[in-house]
Amino acid sequence: MNLFDILKLENELKELQRETLKEDFWQDSNNSNKVLSKIKKVKNKTTKYNNIKKELNNLNELTELVNMEPDEEIAKEIIKNTHKIEKDLEKFEVEILLSGKYDSNNAIVTIHPGAGGTESQDWAEMLYRMYTRWADKNGYKVSELDYLEGEEAGIKSVTFEIIGENAYGYMKGEMGVHRLVRISPFDSGGRRHTSFASVEVLPEITDDIQIEINPDDLRIDTYRASGAGGQHINKTSSAVRITHIPTNIVVACQSERSQLQNRETAMKMLKSKLFDLKEKEQKEKIEDLKGEQMEIAWGSQIRSYVFCPYTMVKDHRTNYEVGNVEAVMDGKIDDFMESYLKFCQ
Repeated sequence: MNLFDILKLENELKELQRETLKEDFWQDSNNSNKVLSKIKKVKNKTTKYNNIKKELNNLNELTELVNMEPDEEIAKEIIKNTHKIEKDLEKFEVEILLSGKYDSNNAIVTIHPGAGGTESQDWAEMLYRMYTRWADKNGYKVSELDYLEGEEAGIKSVTFEIIGENAYGYMKGEMGVHRLVRISPFDSGGRRHTSFASVEVLPEITDDIQIEINPDDLRIDTYRASGAGGQHINKTSSAVRITHIPTNIVVACQSERSQLQNRETAMKMLKSKLFDLKEKEQKEKIEDLKGEQMEIAWGSQIRSYVFCPYTMVKDHRTNYEVGNVEAVMDGKIDDFMESYLKFCQ
C-alpha cells in the first residue's frame, strides 16, 4: 500500500465535491462532466481501499479468535479469505499504478510489420489477434479504424481503438518492436524464421483537451475502403486519409460507412498524434510521437515470442517470461502488462 496515499485521495475527493456546490458549476458542461468523472474514479479507489482494509481487520479478528480457541472451520475460512485478499490486493496495486495523466483514456493502436514481406505481415496479424483477444477477455470494445491487408497473407498495417477505462494505461507498455521465432508456414523447406513488427500506442485525446489545427496545414484524400476477404470493401470513396503537412504525420480511417464519420475519426487520431508530439517537445526530448525510433529489426525488440526450438515469451525490459506461448497469443498478456507497470515505478 506504500504507493497509495488514502488521506491525499480523500482530500482530493472533498475538493472535487466542494466544486460541485458552486453556483455556476452546471453552466460549463465540459468542466462539470470532467469533475464528475474524477469524483467517480476517486470514489472507486477509496471504496476499494476501505473494503480491503475492512476485510483485513476481519481476518485479524478471526486469526486472534482461532489462536485463543482452535477451530478447524474458522481456520479454513481464514485460509480462504487470505487468498481472496491477496488477489484483491494484487488487482488494487495494478489499479494504483495506472495513475498516469492519460492512463484512463482509450488507446489507439497501430501495428506495422518489419522487413520480410509475408512472414512479417503474418506476424503483424497474429499480434492484432492477440490484442483483440486480450481486449475481449477484459471487457474492452475494439473498433477497427484502418486495415491494409497483405498481398499473400497477414496485414501491411492496422490501426484500431481499444475502448474502455484504463485501456491506454494497460496498453502503453506494449509500444515497441515485437520479435517472432518460428518454423515458417510459408517456407516449403520448413526452416526457422525470425520476424518483427512494431506496435505504436497513443491515448485518445478527449474533448476537454484543446489541440489547434490549421485547416491549411491538412491534405485530405478520399479513396475506396478495402480489406481482408471483402469484409471492408466499400463501393464509394468513403475512406479518408489526412496528412498534416508541417509534421508529415499521416492518419487514415475506413471503418465507418460515411466519409464524414471517417473524417471525424481520422481527425481524432491526428489530434492524439499531435498532442503526443507536443508533450514530448515540452519535455525537450528529440524524438517523434512514436517514442524513441528504433529499426524494426534484431536488437531493438521489447519482447520475443519463440515457437521453436523451444516455447517461450520473454519481455526484455522486465525479464518476465512464460513458457506457454499459445496462451499468450490467445490474449493472456495481463502478467506482462502488470510486470511492466511495476517495473516503471
